[in-house]
Amino acid sequence: MTRITPPRPLDVEALFPELAAYRGTTTRLHPRPGNPDVSASSVGGPMLWPADEPWPLCSEAHGRGRGRRPADIHREREVLATAWACEPFQGLTDDERQLVDELHRKHRVPGASEADPLPLIGLAQLYRRDIPDLLAGPDGCDLLQVFWCPFDAHGVGRHGLLLHLVWRKSAEVGEVLASPPQPQVVGYDGYVPEPCALHPEQVVTYPFAGLLPEELCARLDAWEEGLEEEAEQSEDEEGAELVGYQYDLSIPPGWRVGGFASWHATDPYPMDCWTCATPMELLLTIDSAEWDGGSGSWIPVQDQGLRPHPYATPTKVVVGRSGELNVFACPIDPEHPHRWSLQ
Repeated sequence: MTRITPPRPLDVEALFPELAAYRGTTTRLHPRPGNPDVSASSVGGPMLWPADEPWPLCSEAHGRGRGRRPADIHREREVLATAWACEPFQGLTDDERQLVDELHRKHRVPGASEADPLPLIGLAQLYRRDIPDLLAGPDGCDLLQVFWCPFDAHGVGRHGLLLHLVWRKSAEVGEVLASPPQPQVVGYDGYVPEPCALHPEQVVTYPFAGLLPEELCARLDAWEEGLEEEAEQSEDEEGAELVGYQYDLSIPPGWRVGGFASWHATDPYPMDCWTCATPMELLLTIDSAEWDGGSGSWIPVQDQGLRPHPYATPTKVVVGRSGELNVFACPIDPEHPHRWSLQ
C-alpha cells in the first residue's frame, strides 16, 4: 500500500524564506511487514546474493556462543503481534505467556570459539530504481546491500556495532544463494529484522537546525520559544499542539535514504571521508521507529488512527537505546569506507 506523508503543519519557507536555499529531499522507505523476494528492495528480506560468492562474516574476536536463537525471536514477535491484534487487547493467555518465557531463553552454542567465523545478518537491500535519493554506487552498481554483526562487541570500547555495506550490479548476478548462513544465536534482539516490503516516498527536508547559519538558527529558536509561550498562556484550550522545526518541519523520522542527518543526541561533528577528507553525504538512516510521540505529524495518512505499537516499529530493528543510525558515504568515491553516527 502506498504511504503518503501529510502536508507539513505550516509552510516554514513562508516564515523563513532563506530556508529555500537549504531545501533538499529524502526518500522515506516506509517499511511494512511483507514477503519481499530477492528482486525487491526490502528490510529483512532475502538478498540477491550470488551462490558462488562467500557470505559476509564477522572475523573479529568476541563472544558469540551465547544468546537468543533468531527463530525464537521471530516466533515470540508473532505471538505478541497476534495478541496485540485482538480487539479489545486483553494481554497474553497463560499458555502464551509460558511460551513467550520459553522463547525468551538464551542458549549456548557448544564448542563455540571467539574466533569462529560468524555470519552477518542481512539487514536491507536497496535498488536505485526504487529509491530516488539513493546515491550512485561505484562503477554503475545499482544495488546496495547492508549487513551487520548480531553482537555489540566492536570498536575501541568493545561495545559498538559492526556494519558492512556491499554495492553490486544486480544484472550480473546469476544463480542466487538459496540458503544463506545464519548465526545460531544473537546477542541482541534488535539486530534481527522482520521481513518488510518498502513503499518509498520522496519528501522535502531541511538541515538540522544546529547546522544552519547562526543567525537563522537563533531566529528559529526565538520563533519556537514564542510558540511555547503562547501555548502556556492558552493551556486551558483543548487541542493546542506545538509545532517545532526539528520534529515537524525539517527531518522526518523512520528509515530513509538521503537528505540530512539529525544530531539530536549529540552536538554535530564533521563527517569527513577518512580516505580523501571530503565532507560525506548521508546515505541511509536506520531508525528504531517510524514515528513517536514527538513526530506524530509525520504519520502517513494510511496509518493514522492505528495504535502506536507495533505499527510504528514494523522492522523490529532497535538501534542503540531506541535511536537511529546515520550512515554516510563519500560523494567523490563510493568505494571509500563508510562512516556512521548513532543518534
